[in-house]
Amino acid sequence: MRRTRPVHLILLLTALLCPRLGEASPQTAAPAQSASPMPKVRLLATGGTISNRAGGRLSAEELIRSMPGLERYARPKFEQFANVASSQLTLKQWLDLARRINGLFKDDPDLSGIVVTSGTDTLEETAYFLDLTVKSDKPVVVVGSMRNPSTLGYEGAANLLDGFRVAAEPASRGKGVLVVLNDEINSAREVTKTDALRLHTFQSRDYGVLGVVDADRVVYYRAPVTRHTKESEFDVSSIEELPRVDVVLVYQGATGDIIKAMVDQGAKGIVIASAGAGATSGTQGEGMQYAAAKGVFVVTSTRTGSGRIASRRPSAMASATPQLRIAAEDLAPVKARILLMLALTRTKDGAEIQRMFTQY
Repeated sequence: MRRTRPVHLILLLTALLCPRLGEASPQTAAPAQSASPMPKVRLLATGGTISNRAGGRLSAEELIRSMPGLERYARPKFEQFANVASSQLTLKQWLDLARRINGLFKDDPDLSGIVVTSGTDTLEETAYFLDLTVKSDKPVVVVGSMRNPSTLGYEGAANLLDGFRVAAEPASRGKGVLVVLNDEINSAREVTKTDALRLHTFQSRDYGVLGVVDADRVVYYRAPVTRHTKESEFDVSSIEELPRVDVVLVYQGATGDIIKAMVDQGAKGIVIASAGAGATSGTQGEGMQYAAAKGVFVVTSTRTGSGRIASRRPSAMASATPQLRIAAEDLAPVKARILLMLALTRTKDGAEIQRMFTQY
């Protein structure tokens, strides 16, 4: 009798136990698991350098097509909100944009996040306005580029892909509106444009980045601590016009008649971009007192780019109505203007407005 070799015996047993070689038995087979769908992220394109190619601006759809590999991170949707330079966006469009974002999150519970493209010149202003008016903790990411699509070294597609990745990242929830350029994630409240041309222009200076977008994953190191988005008390759902607030720069020998003219033209608030920690120059003190006498709020900020204005009586306003004097804390002048505009839609109480400047 021919003897069965061990290897043949093994094959025979395998065939008896599993009709198809290599197939797991029903008792040991792992249950099939359906792959979870990619996060849904919507692009709202407003224009800016990221779209401004020679011969015409890129559309939202063209921006989506500029990102190879996007499908690995998100299911993209898109719409063209506007297609202009950031400095041409109006305050009415700001209100409409905030309402559109709030509507999208309300109407589509499956939406993971929203990416907004913007020109970089006033990007930090648009982002901070959204930080105060979006009513969801889902991520809103503002993206731009320093070079246009017709320029060698255009970085817009890379920034936009990073923006989609951040918007799709679950860890981005609850961190307020985010600004993403140059592989870095910054808070809308803290970030500012620091250079007219360089790619690393958006920085949060002493505060530092919130996180980075690397090849393997999105990494966060910290989170904002001020009130924003879902925790904000500002509601723009029925506001048709924001109150006028102007910004005045302090410089040697400056005159106060400019402040008086702003008041006479209907300003409801004035933000002083002061020298150092609150100093004015020339006759600006007289202009500030004129504003206070007319019931116009005066917010003192600093033109230095960093540092905090404490809540105390600035010398130039010593004889003015104290409840109309507001300290901007560490907000840049252009952002102090945004907060004051929104604050004036809710109250004319100086103590309440000062509270807002300490919390936002």
